[in-house]
Amino acid sequence: MTHAWFKVREADWERDGEALRHVRIAVFCIEQDVPSELEWDGIDGRCEHALAVDAGGRASGCGRLLPDGHIGRMAVLREWRDRGVGGALLEHFIALARERGHAVARLNAQTRAIPFYEAHGFAATGDEFDDAGIPHRAMSLALR
Repeated sequence: MTHAWFKVREADWERDGEALRHVRIAVFCIEQDVPSELEWDGIDGRCEHALAVDAGGRASGCGRLLPDGHIGRMAVLREWRDRGVGGALLEHFIALARERGHAVARLNAQTRAIPFYEAHGFAATGDEFDDAGIPHRAMSLALR
């Protein structure tokens, strides 16, 4: 998906790992104080990744789709927020989950981000829970 000032493209953990790590470290580890041992869960090599990049190829956001259809590690650099990057990444992963045959797309949203995900059709399910010291809720979207 291409926009006037950025595009979303598939990313490979081996080839694009540095850019993916850069965004996640900036957002999760530095900005949100998530311990690095929680951020790096060892499953990135089994996930499908995407990067949002600017016209110069610099990463502005990222995310991943787990083999079970969970969307995760959605992150957008502060200076790129409110410019459509997160929505474009999310729409990429919804389409990818549908393409992979998943009946439902699932994610664990930070509670402050619930309105963002609701705007894309997701509904919160279950009780609030703590993940890395940040309140979250499970959310899902029927794909069929």
